[in-house]
Parts: sequence; structure tokens; C-alpha cells
Amino acid sequence: MKLTVNADLAKTGLQKWHQLADAVEKLQKKVTIALVGKYTKLTDSYTSVNKALEHAALKCKRKLVIRYIDAADLEQQTKKTDPDRFVQAWDELSTADGILVPGGFGTRGIPGKIDAVKFARIHKKPFLGICLGFQCAVIEYARNVMGLMDADSTEFDPTSKSPLVIEMPEHNPGNLGGTMRLGKRATIFETEASTIKNLYGNHDRVEERHRHRYEVNPAYIEQLEAKGMRFVGKDDAGNRMEIMELDNQPYFVGVQFHPEYLSRPLKPSPPYLGLLLAASGKLDSYLKQSQEERSKSVISELDSPPLSADEDSPRKRASLPVNFACTHGAGDAGF
Repeated sequence: MKLTVNADLAKTGLQKWHQLADAVEKLQKKVTIALVGKYTKLTDSYTSVNKALEHAALKCKRKLVIRYIDAADLEQQTKKTDPDRFVQAWDELSTADGILVPGGFGTRGIPGKIDAVKFARIHKKPFLGICLGFQCAVIEYARNVMGLMDADSTEFDPTSKSPLVIEMPEHNPGNLGGTMRLGKRATIFETEASTIKNLYGNHDRVEERHRHRYEVNPAYIEQLEAKGMRFVGKDDAGNRMEIMELDNQPYFVGVQFHPEYLSRPLKPSPPYLGLLLAASGKLDSYLKQSQEERSKSVISELDSPPLSADEDSPRKRASLPVNFACTHGAGDAGF
């Protein structure tokens, strides 16, 4: 059997991979992302997230440094039992270029994740929340901007008087995978004025893979949006919140889906790319580029802002107020 291969097509395809390999070998400038999770002692738990970050960092011509921070180390209980560990965790978080709170299950580490979100919002650190991270961002905003200090998820406190996150009514309760909303599903953009829509190429509709049982409570959407939280993407029925953005931030995005599953070395996931671009100081210039310019394998160094300090020097830590961690509802305690 004889195979016919289009030599020109093969050469063009391989050329992109050669360019990528050359770019990887020449990377010198670093970008640091703080990954705040509960499975950080086994980093393979976040393999898909790690790869999506790597793909985005390559597009930005940056050498990726991931700081794995156990969410529980950011909590007030750790400050009491192991103050050195608490201080180190906050130092690593505050000096990172961007913050990522990925998906997960259960109550352990939730106060720490919510405090990480609060820090990113107040100090204007580029932030991306995935699935549970998105839900934590909504809860943090409800508590500290809307004033609903008892805001919670029914996953953490089934009796919450302000259930900002609830179990999806059409899914059967339980703890098994069959109870979840799974697979590739459509998200429809609700507005043209959206950073994340721009990153997706200004398409009106995108499809990403899902894996969740809980959703943002539709009963609170009007109140959240009145206070400035924008839900720019919803499901095809217009009822389920899929993408959230905050204005007046370098990048503050939460998504209900798992975009890391569709990330590729030559086609990084748009939400992750936005995080890395913002963390590298390149987001504004990238958003002004045409789709043809964006299709390049790596971003030109010409769009990089001048560096104010050596890339390898320690980042200046944002000042932390005493007892920064916010007060949490009863449903977040006891783990």
C-alpha cells in the first residue's frame, strides 16, 4: 500500500511545530501563576490545567512558573496553628503575576479559595476561576460587594439563607459522576462588549466541555449584575450562567466549563490565554490585533511593554491588611 503525502502541506504543518520548539528553547522571561487548590500535594491532579497554562504561556513567549498553593494554608485557622505556613502561602499568592482557582469538590479549602478571589479582585491581580473557582468568585462578590455575608453554596451549606450556588434541579442528587452535567455544550454570548468574547474571536457561540452538578442561582442574577458582575455568556436556553467578567480589572473571568480540556499547544484555550496575557502585560495589545495576526505561532516581542525590573527579581508584594481573610458563613467551617 502506497501513501500519498502532500509535501507542501506537511512542510507547512511541521514548520509551525519547529517555530514552537525554537521559541521554547529561547524563552527567558518568566510569568508566575498561583494555582490555589486542594489537591496541590499531587500536582498531577491538575494535569489538564497545567498543560493549558503551558500552551498559553508559549503563545505569550513566557517561561511558565506555577506556584501550587494549598487553599487551606490561606485560612485563619492555619494562621493560628502554623503561622509560618500561613505567611509563606500569602507571600506566594501576593507576589504572583496571576491567580487561578481551578475546579474541585467538597468544602475543604473553600474559605482559602474565597480569600484568594477577594485578594485578586481588590488588588487587581489577573484572575481566572474554573467551575468551582467561578462559583467561589460569585460567592465572594455576594458577600463583600452585595453585603450578603451568609452567601454560600448548597454544596457547602444546604441550609444557607442566601444560596448563591445551588444544585441543578434537573439532575439527580448524589455523589456519582452520572449525576453531573457532562460533555460539550454551547455557550451564547450576551454582549459584544466582552474581553472573553474577543479572546474567542468574537464568535457569538462557543462550545466547551462541562463537568458539574452546581450552578449559580438564577434568582440572584439581577442583584449581582446590578452591583457590577457581568454574566456575558449563558447556556443556549439563557438560564444557566456560563461566563462571568468584572470590569475595571486587568482580567477577572470565571467560567462554569472546563476550557483546559480543549487546549492545544498551537491553539491555547482562550480563557487561559487571557490570564497569561494579562499576567504578562500583553492583553491590551493582543485584543487590538487582527485574527490573522493572532494566528501566528507566538506573539511578537514588539508588543511587550518595557520591563521595569529584571524578570528574575522578586515581585513586589502587595500590602496585606491585618486579618485580611474575610469572615465566612457557618457552612464553610469545620473541615
